[in-house]
Amino acid sequence: MYDKNNVFAKIIKNDIAGEKLYEDENLIAIKDINPEADIHLLVIPKGDYVDLADFTTNASAQEIEHYFKMIPIIAKENGAEEYRIVSNSGASAGQSVFHFHTHILSGSKLSM
Repeated sequence: MYDKNNVFAKIIKNDIAGEKLYEDENLIAIKDINPEADIHLLVIPKGDYVDLADFTTNASAQEIEHYFKMIPIIAKENGAEEYRIVSNSGASAGQSVFHFHTHILSGSKLSM
């Protein structure tokens, strides 16, 4: 179940600060506050989606297409020419904020 008080929902609503690098009507991109790479960005849809399955099941086709088309644009505009994208789904997979989001990781050689 989606928690409307999660940290990403609060950033989207401007209830708390987040360094927004990009924003449009469907999504935002911010810097991760605990980076795991030289460049660590988060792309977050504005809709109330818990994880990837929720997003791909309940978002409109246009929203899904826009989201995934924007990831490489946001990466490049923020200095990530080569990058890894990761979306954790569920606590056992490492998801800590239960609002769907995608990590963009880049910089020095990334380990597996």
